[in-house]
Amino acid sequence: MNNILKRYLLLAIFLPIASLLQAKIITINGHVSDAKSGEALIGVAIEAKQANDRGVVTDYNGNFTLKVNRELPLVLNVSYVGYRSQEVDVYSIEDPISIELSEDLNILKEVVVLGYTRIKRQNLTGAVTSVRAKDLSSTAASSFSEKIQGQASGLIVSGTSGNPGSSVFVRLRGTTSINAGNEPLYIIDGVPFNAQPLQSISVGGQTINPLSDINPNDIENVEVLKDANSTAVYGARGANGVILITTKRGGKQQKTKVALNAEIGFAKAAKLWDLASGPETAQILNEAWINDGKNPSLIPYRSSASGGLGTPEEQQTYDRQSVAFRTAAQHNISLSINGGGDRTSFYVGGEITNQEAILKTQDFSRYSFRINLDHDISNKVSIGTSNSISFTRRSLSRTADSPKGILQASVHHSTLLNPFNEDGSYARYGIFDNIYSIIENSDHHAYGIRDVNNLNVTWKIAKGLQFKSSASVDYNTYREKRYFNTNLSDGQPNGNAEEANTTNYTFTLEQLLNYNKDINKNQSVALFFGNSVQYTGIRSQDITGSGFPSNEFKEMSSAAITTASTSSSSSSLVSWFGGVNYSLFDRYSIDANLRADASSRFGSDNRWGYFPSVGASWTLSKENFLKNIHSIEALKLKASIGWTGNQSIDDFASLGLWSGGGVYDDAAGTLHSQLANPDLKWETTRQWNVGVEGSLFKGRLSFELNYYNKYTYNLLLATPIPGKTGFSSTYSNVGEMSNIGYELQINSQNIITKNFEWSSSFNISHNENKIEKLPVSFSQYNREWVRLEEGQPMYSFWLYKQEYVDPETGNAVYADLKKDGKITVADREICGNAWPKFTGGLKNTFTYKGIDLSLFLYFSIGNDVFNMNRFFQEHGGMRGTNWGLLKSQMRRWTKPGDITDIPKASTLPNADGSYNNGFASSRFLEDGSFLRLRNVSLGYTIPKNITTKLNVERLRFYVNATNLLTFTNYSGADPEGNTAADYSRGTVQGLDFAIPPQPRQVIFGVNVEF
Repeated sequence: MNNILKRYLLLAIFLPIASLLQAKIITINGHVSDAKSGEALIGVAIEAKQANDRGVVTDYNGNFTLKVNRELPLVLNVSYVGYRSQEVDVYSIEDPISIELSEDLNILKEVVVLGYTRIKRQNLTGAVTSVRAKDLSSTAASSFSEKIQGQASGLIVSGTSGNPGSSVFVRLRGTTSINAGNEPLYIIDGVPFNAQPLQSISVGGQTINPLSDINPNDIENVEVLKDANSTAVYGARGANGVILITTKRGGKQQKTKVALNAEIGFAKAAKLWDLASGPETAQILNEAWINDGKNPSLIPYRSSASGGLGTPEEQQTYDRQSVAFRTAAQHNISLSINGGGDRTSFYVGGEITNQEAILKTQDFSRYSFRINLDHDISNKVSIGTSNSISFTRRSLSRTADSPKGILQASVHHSTLLNPFNEDGSYARYGIFDNIYSIIENSDHHAYGIRDVNNLNVTWKIAKGLQFKSSASVDYNTYREKRYFNTNLSDGQPNGNAEEANTTNYTFTLEQLLNYNKDINKNQSVALFFGNSVQYTGIRSQDITGSGFPSNEFKEMSSAAITTASTSSSSSSLVSWFGGVNYSLFDRYSIDANLRADASSRFGSDNRWGYFPSVGASWTLSKENFLKNIHSIEALKLKASIGWTGNQSIDDFASLGLWSGGGVYDDAAGTLHSQLANPDLKWETTRQWNVGVEGSLFKGRLSFELNYYNKYTYNLLLATPIPGKTGFSSTYSNVGEMSNIGYELQINSQNIITKNFEWSSSFNISHNENKIEKLPVSFSQYNREWVRLEEGQPMYSFWLYKQEYVDPETGNAVYADLKKDGKITVADREICGNAWPKFTGGLKNTFTYKGIDLSLFLYFSIGNDVFNMNRFFQEHGGMRGTNWGLLKSQMRRWTKPGDITDIPKASTLPNADGSYNNGFASSRFLEDGSFLRLRNVSLGYTIPKNITTKLNVERLRFYVNATNLLTFTNYSGADPEGNTAADYSRGTVQGLDFAIPPQPRQVIFGVNVEF
């Protein structure tokens, strides 16, 4: 018996070994390409279905080599993201196998990145829009936030200025707060990106755009998370939506790839201001003199012989706009290298950008470098790191609402005034500086360094179970230096200077546990649980100096008088979060998330906020009643509801604060600087979303429609308090606000042939914003034209309503709300708002062999703009000789019977106390709707049979034109301009005053890949 057992044991041991030794090792070579374009596909997974050998992926050239211990025939599984998987039968190994993959147009099979988890769109219950790198590359702009304009439904992006690197107005599904910030949360490779501008020195209402610190060429894709179920997991930071940015990385077993992109181009203002000529200005000023009842024989512009300034016909016209504006040059060069081996992959990218502004004295430069690395320490443990550093340099000068700015000197100066004195020196009139003096002596520069780093370790604990730990830092420093010499009015009498240094840093530690399990053929579950700790600090120093020995001395050490101030602040956020997604039969999906945040900005009793969400989806196209309808490729219903928080207030807003610097009886003392509010708590937004998405006709047409309802309560508001307290305001939880809207996105493959393809994408959004509760109405902006009032939307204009111009008298007639025969402040009313009724974009892309053409249109419909340029420059003589006039003033009333909206020229009040030309009235409120040909891109890719001889993988030449045409009835230079971009956390929008327009840009470029 023992001998028999021994024999069986020997057979059990040696037979498998013998069979293994006898097994034939075969090598399969092959190539994988795109079925339509014929281009090689990199990183395609190849696995032998009957073998246990580890699969391989295609290299840079689309080739693969797979060794297996099997006899032929066998079956290969071929899979690649965005393409239909294939099973390929292998009967021979004598010749390489050629495999062609077709693009999978079923949108529900896409994988969506939600930050803490990845999920098939089929199981997604929220509203998420993806924007790929190719959709960003064709638009000429310094920041990705400008490039994404019109690409995602529900996302409003408006360039507030034509200066490169300047602020951009971004709102996702409306505005949810008044004082606590409305900017979306930006996450770059898992790092929370601080979008707070560090600018300290005012340039007239304009501010910089921190997102211009990012090199757009490094971006692989952007995910826009819109509904609460997608953003609630970010809790305190997700109330205004989340934008996830993923940068480019290398691939395992990928041949090293080098990509060089070089661009050169120019920019020019498409439209400037139409100003009244010198003779026209003199004529209007004479007319105002007469209409005011003054002696007609003493009009200011009469013959020199009679003591006047010369007749209107004798006046010259001095064009200062052509002095201030230019054709601006710009260039960009970027180089990237990426690849990888069995265990390590890498991406290295660098870029140099130099961009002149169309307005002189305004330039932008960026130098950036990025390195992303991933390494498998073992089959279980891997590490990854994302690192970027950028250096920015800006030349700045005052624009917008600044009386001594460059645009006031060029646009608002009267055209009849000679910029030179008789001796040839620069002339200066009233509050305006000389345009030539500003250009030649402007000395305002800013230097930024932005360092964003992330290091993560991933441990695959078991099948489906993964733990990830990451540490990140976002370090931002910004240095500003401005000097006014004695050739400028602000430099009198002996020069003035200011310097500011601000540093902001955010440290984040995150731990994340993911578990994915296919319970059986019909059920799957995905869970995640994590913790996050975030610390943010900011410190700044500011110093001013005056009294310099001469214009050659600019350093603060040379100033006779200096003053300095410093400040610092910090805040912390501790968070716990988790979520689960359950899918049944690949048809029904439900998920739930919960996040708990504790913020140091609130009192100890209200420090924690809890933000849950839940969502569900139903894939109808999997049901029998739709399964056989061949025109329906995919169809899904979804719904979600959730709560998010907002804590974007001052770091110590809930505390009673005391400040040093006080003086009492010639001794140092402290001052009570802020009232305490220990009851201050989280601002919270509840949002529900219902939607439908799908694809039709074998994926040729895909769509997504969402309807949402957002309601914000416990608004964090700096509310006015009685002056007897010694304070003007304090933070409180008062007020409520709503946003209701819908979004539609459609993508279509119109024509697909071997040589020609035409595809389109269209999106449109509508949002209604309303302040539901507000205990006290109050105005924003120092001119009180923008008002916050219960029952009205944000960005509402509080003006005198001009009903008409009396054709007999030429006087403006305003609405008398009180019916008392007098026009006073009590007669002001809400006359409109800056919210567009609809925004969206239409993109058409054509390819024919090596030629590609894309045209992208962006539109905004129904937004009002208060044209402050008209308010100041249709003054009818009220602002005297120094202020210029717009050509529109020529439409004024001049004689009885004239029908016009511009009253007669005059400077005196009317009988009811109103002014014809000095009231901020609805006359200056215009429809800012526009349709803009945002981008046209034309490229040609050299055929492969030619590039192969040049040892080049890909060679493409292209030309991009941005803002080529704009169709609008708005009379100003640009309907998107906003003079108060930096005002009170973005609570003012739609004020156009002395803002350089967005330029028309033409860029020529070449892309080479080796």
